[in-house]
Amino acid sequence: QIQLMESGGGLVQPGGSLRLSCAASGNIFKINEMGWYRLAPGKEREMVGTISNDDTTNYANFAKGRFTVTRGPARHTVYLQMNDLKPEDTAVYRCNAFGSGLPSIWSINEYWGQGIQVTVSS
Repeated sequence: QIQLMESGGGLVQPGGSLRLSCAASGNIFKINEMGWYRLAPGKEREMVGTISNDDTTNYANFAKGRFTVTRGPARHTVYLQMNDLKPEDTAVYRCNAFGSGLPSIWSINEYWGQGIQVTVSS
């Protein structure tokens, strides 16, 4: 099994910045794509940004130019740098990963973190 743990959320004023982190742990064989999604009250879950193993990124339109997804050197950690935050960015942000764990190294599964609250308010 692979577990994902997010950190770095909290309350920030409009125009401020936050950096979320997500670390994968457990019996990891390989982590492939990682990414961030968010769920705001009254809205459907939406993709924020993803990053592949070769560092190819994909962003939602609202994230382009403000948010950046990166991965750590060990490839088991993903970060979300959020700048120029707006009240409409308030949501629970969840980390997502596709990977395989020991001993079932040929079985690729999808994993989710518990989520972390980001609140943008003055």
